[in-house]
Amino acid sequence: MAKRPNFVVIVADQLRVDCLPGFNDQTPVRTPHLDRLAAQGVRFGQAFTQHSVCSPSRVSFLSGRYPHVGGHRTLQYLLTEDEPNFLRTFRDNGYHVVHAGARGDTFAAGAAERSVHEHGFADPALNDLRDFFRPRPGAPAPGGSLERAHYEGEKPAGQVGFDEAVIRTAEAWLAKPHPEPWVLYIPLVSPHPPFAVEQPWFSLYPRDAIALPRHGSGPQPAFHAELARLHGWDRLQAQHWQELRAVYFGMVSYLDSLVGRVMASVQRHPLGGTTYTAFFSDHGEYLGDYGLVEKWPAGVEECLVRTPLIISGPGLAKGAQSDALIELIDVFPTLLDLAGVAADHPHYGRSFVGCLQDPLLEHRDAVFSEGGFREAESDLLERGGYPYDLKSQLQHDQPRSVGKVVARRDQQWTYVWRLYEPAQLFHRPSDPHEQHNLAGLAQYAAVERALMEKVLHWQVETADLIDPRQQERFAAVALPRPG
Repeated sequence: MAKRPNFVVIVADQLRVDCLPGFNDQTPVRTPHLDRLAAQGVRFGQAFTQHSVCSPSRVSFLSGRYPHVGGHRTLQYLLTEDEPNFLRTFRDNGYHVVHAGARGDTFAAGAAERSVHEHGFADPALNDLRDFFRPRPGAPAPGGSLERAHYEGEKPAGQVGFDEAVIRTAEAWLAKPHPEPWVLYIPLVSPHPPFAVEQPWFSLYPRDAIALPRHGSGPQPAFHAELARLHGWDRLQAQHWQELRAVYFGMVSYLDSLVGRVMASVQRHPLGGTTYTAFFSDHGEYLGDYGLVEKWPAGVEECLVRTPLIISGPGLAKGAQSDALIELIDVFPTLLDLAGVAADHPHYGRSFVGCLQDPLLEHRDAVFSEGGFREAESDLLERGGYPYDLKSQLQHDQPRSVGKVVARRDQQWTYVWRLYEPAQLFHRPSDPHEQHNLAGLAQYAAVERALMEKVLHWQVETADLIDPRQQERFAAVALPRPG
């Protein structure tokens, strides 16, 4: 019987797809290790996350369920020990599952123990992401300053940050004998803000050569203007945006160096059998587009929800590009398919193994992203300290600015439906970055109606899932009888 394959899964955080060569021929960013990974497999240029915030995205792609199905729409509502997920599926089917590092954005108490065999850092002195928080000295920066745009600049050399500790953990694990088959799950933080990186990455990209952010036309969501005004981002000059973007680009190249170290470690040690590698990001980053920085819980712009996706390994198409529409909830069902394992819980993910052999194949007719909250849920919204203080305060002061939203994308159109604001419409072939809102124009009224009906159909179709475990209707009750 042939050995089952092993898997390395690397997840970036807040990585824009258009920063990477191959996904965008105009990017100045250099990523030689990711380029080499892509040369050994398939790039997917139309992959979309289901949510633009870390926890909801990760819960979604690990469970195969859209955020609305179980209400996983906040940073704090994580996968519980009773909820299924794909890492647990691998574990329950004979895989040894390793979670390198401890992020805290996926599992609630008790869930990791049921999903993976090893979890955390090789360094016993480290516990989780909080070990790497360094409070900023002094008072919060004033609006209109780069600091209010999450900018910190050049990092001192030699600091062991979260990602360095995670990669050291992965390297140490790969260097030792281990059970097979296995899954090595590596969730990183880069290039999530603050915008800061050490040399040589800090100075890697000349500031005056950096393109300026994109802007939109037509009606925009109200939070665009409010966030820019509150933080003073509307007062930043061209050179400020170039500085911020150049540092972010350096962070992306730093991330690439980490991927290279994992790849080198896989090649250095005799792992046995077949190994597949998957690389993607949980979501993107505004990076100055629309005058904004970071992300927003009701943000579904292309720069936030289109993510890079690369899968490489033996027997796959080499150096290929696929334009199939992919949702991140499809990634783990595809890896399970490669392993010959079927998930035993109901979910909405779909394997795209066929696209790995034939990148010209189509996969989905449409992809969906969502976010936001009902006004009545305002008490559940996050309350962050500096530098997230103004952002979180806006959500509480104006809860409709973070209202529920659904975005549907097919190869022709992006349609965005918002609970408290007008819809948006973008023609993807002529406007790939979705800058020019066509909603409300008479000539597109029929298109809007048809797409709104498709959103309604999807919402009803995916509203919930029935637990396949059937309960006994007349179970014995161990209580005294009345009277």
